[in-house]
Amino acid sequence: GAMGTMIQRHALTEADFRDTRLADHPKDLKGNNDLLLLTRPDVIRSIHDAYLAAGADIIETNTFGATSIAQEDYALAPLAREMNVAAARIAREAADAASTPEWPRFVAGALGPTPRTASISPDVNDPGARNVSFDELRAAYREQAEGLLEGGVDLYLVETIFDTLNAKAAIFALDELMADTGERLPVIISGTVTDASGRILSGQTVPAFWHSVRHARPLAVGLNCALGAALMRPYIEELGKVAADTYISCYPNAGLPNPMSETGFDETPPVTAGLMAEFA
Repeated sequence: GAMGTMIQRHALTEADFRDTRLADHPKDLKGNNDLLLLTRPDVIRSIHDAYLAAGADIIETNTFGATSIAQEDYALAPLAREMNVAAARIAREAADAASTPEWPRFVAGALGPTPRTASISPDVNDPGARNVSFDELRAAYREQAEGLLEGGVDLYLVETIFDTLNAKAAIFALDELMADTGERLPVIISGTVTDASGRILSGQTVPAFWHSVRHARPLAVGLNCALGAALMRPYIEELGKVAADTYISCYPNAGLPNPMSETGFDETPPVTAGLMAEFA
């Protein structure tokens, strides 16, 4: 389930994001949801508790933008590792509190896509331009993964992939970390199809995406985010046909985004739940 919309329900202010620690920070911080791990951990814990109470087996850390690359937008890159350690510990405590021997709960360390892309030019007049390199992405993901591991995650989730090269940098960083530590955790990989073309933003079809990441031998591969369940279904079916040697995951948005809606989306929980039941 989504973290951002749950955070929106709390109607937090700039002061919540700053707390006393960053009271004099020169940039606006409202909207930097990963920062709440350090300034309002109670909010993040309450969201984890709500998902566990609703029956979630796995909760994911609030680290979608907790890389040094993403945090550079707020001039907070030095706090990235601390955010990931805190995120994993908060989720770990919530999962452990809800776990029983008959019903264990697990924590997935979330690695988001970053706001920079290794495959697409940020300058329409210069197709060869890039604002990030593979090695910069690998280093940022390595730092994130180390923090999540230190905090106690059970698995990694490379999610909302719109650029497969970014995802490959994350996979490379995870492989390096696991080789260096000798501790191998399961990995789930989840891409995002952004429109009816059936392609991710960097141009690959769903089968091509799978063949680009299958070397990671993920526990599951799937799609999440941009499309609602109804529009996502044919692409999940397509993925299921080619990724026969692993599990398929899917967590869609509540339909297509609607800025006029109070929640940002039109579907109600019963509608989304009914569509997802058909998938299962």
